[in-house]
Amino acid sequence: MTQTTRRHPREHAIAVRYQQRSAEVRALQRQCYVLATLRLQAAVSGNGGQGAGLAVVSDIDETILDNSAVMAHAMENGGHDNLDTWKLWEREGDPHLIPGAAEFFALADRLGVTIFYVSDRFDENKLATIATLSKLGLPQVRAEQVQLFGPPKAERRAAIEAAHRIILQLGDTLHDFHGAFAGVDLDDQHRLTETHADRFGEDWIVFPNAAHGTWMEADLRPWIAPVLDKV
Repeated sequence: MTQTTRRHPREHAIAVRYQQRSAEVRALQRQCYVLATLRLQAAVSGNGGQGAGLAVVSDIDETILDNSAVMAHAMENGGHDNLDTWKLWEREGDPHLIPGAAEFFALADRLGVTIFYVSDRFDENKLATIATLSKLGLPQVRAEQVQLFGPPKAERRAAIEAAHRIILQLGDTLHDFHGAFAGVDLDDQHRLTETHADRFGEDWIVFPNAAHGTWMEADLRPWIAPVLDKV
């Protein structure tokens, strides 16, 4: 999801340009799905080669869908995202799949793993989101498996765990993985990242998103160069 921040427009423009145009972001996204595929295969193998009872929980935006076009639109129209534009994008936009997404979710489906799309997109646009995911060929796009804004993501994950073992979580912000990350300041996010260090790359796969996050309002910490004596 997008939000208005106090960042300088040029800073945001650089972030959006990196997110939309850099080959490095595409490489990182593919790398995330390669790792997710390895973890998926290992989990299914450890479950007797069957996906029954297992689940993958994935965020949607900047994890499955590339929404950089609406970010660029915002930059061309005042420099900031807003909720009305985002709602319109959810209904009328034409996002693309992030590289590797189609192959990963097709494999999860073939292996019999249940897929849950857990996002803070607006629930009023649920039919539009389902239509977008379906149009892009993603599997298991059913109303009960596309869970949008309402209860906190932690509660939605807990409800999924009542009937499934979650083997993988995919997202681009840390609250996609654990409720402790939601609403805490940046220092606490860093502390919690260390606390949960063993999860990253195992069952938590974090996707790059340079254009959104609480960190965008953080002060920089520059090097203070020593003053050298003049000869």
